[in-house]
Amino acid sequence: MSYAIQAEGLVKSFKETTALAGVDLAARSGTVLGVLGPNGAGKTTAVRVLATLLRPDAGRALVGGHDVVREAGAVRALVGLTGQYAAVDEMLTGHENLLLIARLLGLPRREARARATRLLEEFRLADAGGRAAKTYSGGMRRRLDLAASLVGRPRVLFLDEPTTGLDPHSRNELWDIVRGLVGDGTTVLLTTQYLEEADQLADDIAVIDRGRVIAEGTPDGLKEQVGGQVLQVRPMAAQQLEKVHAMVSAVAGPATKTESGLVTAPVNDPELMPAVVRRLDEAGVRVSELTLRRSSLDEVFLSLTGHRAVEETTTDEDKTEALV
Repeated sequence: MSYAIQAEGLVKSFKETTALAGVDLAARSGTVLGVLGPNGAGKTTAVRVLATLLRPDAGRALVGGHDVVREAGAVRALVGLTGQYAAVDEMLTGHENLLLIARLLGLPRREARARATRLLEEFRLADAGGRAAKTYSGGMRRRLDLAASLVGRPRVLFLDEPTTGLDPHSRNELWDIVRGLVGDGTTVLLTTQYLEEADQLADDIAVIDRGRVIAEGTPDGLKEQVGGQVLQVRPMAAQQLEKVHAMVSAVAGPATKTESGLVTAPVNDPELMPAVVRRLDEAGVRVSELTLRRSSLDEVFLSLTGHRAVEETTTDEDKTEALV
């Protein structure tokens, strides 16, 4: 099996804060590796190490078969990076932004212009190519930023929370672009807090929390770890919600949750649903919803870490990474 990215035991600290505490990652060539975790988990630090922007304190990483420390120049020639915020020059036009990067990469003037024009067309920005980037919408800026990272035709693309702040339509557009890149053979490492995003795009997932990989596998494989299915019960009368929770938890155990008028519990036993139905029937409780569905990645993350992937707190790592 061919791997475009291999990392073993990566360690990185910022003063008293340990951002990476021995991270192992592996991305198969031509696939998407989703790296999940909340703010401060170490995702951005891992990307910066792999993209040669930071030197690890310990551990080893190969990108395209090249060591990120000893062969940093070779790695940079293979990779593209799109960070959390668009890095385009807002005073330049879309075409000028791409032309500038192409020239910096050493492309001859004619080839640079052709490359910029083609990328604008591929990213549906041709009509806006002559406008200053400051006039672009958020989604257009992200598309231009992604196009800029592809000027050099990278074999490996790092996308660090690329859809942060985008509306659903713009997010879906970016997802389609990523699928197209992978279809053409590009390997993508995608960091995200959005569980749906990882579910949509990732072939494999690594869950990072507090600088460590705490779980890895395919999306379906991770879901199976916390129960392949989830039982959902919604009582017809809202005042019976607590009663329904008690009945379900008596069968399903402490993993039973109540949120937004819905009682949920992981299904690890095929007899769980019949047992709940019997209890509801015996108690005369009428329900408006009684369903089985597959576990979500959000439930996987909550089960693994004890908290949700998207958190509003700002950590020391967030503050430190803003400075490096």
